[in-house]
Amino acid sequence: MKNLLKGVALFVVLTTALLTFAQGPVVDIGRRHGNLQAAQEYITAAYQRIDQAQADNHGQLGGHAARAKELLTEADAELRLAADVANQRR
Repeated sequence: MKNLLKGVALFVVLTTALLTFAQGPVVDIGRRHGNLQAAQEYITAAYQRIDQAQADNHGQLGGHAARAKELLTEADAELRLAADVANQRR
């Protein structure tokens, strides 16, 4: 029974992690922070271009494109945090 619970817990954690990274970056910073918003737009565009490169190369890019997408997703989240901090200071 313990092994079953551990397996279910591991499945939930892995599924959540995959869904988080599968979403990709979004532009969710408003015009109030124009530079951060523009940076998010560039990140989103880069992510989409990587998606296209993966499709064009049938996913055969040695995992590097996937890693770049992970890093772009992280950068997107950091920009959102930066905007949140800026909002708290106003």
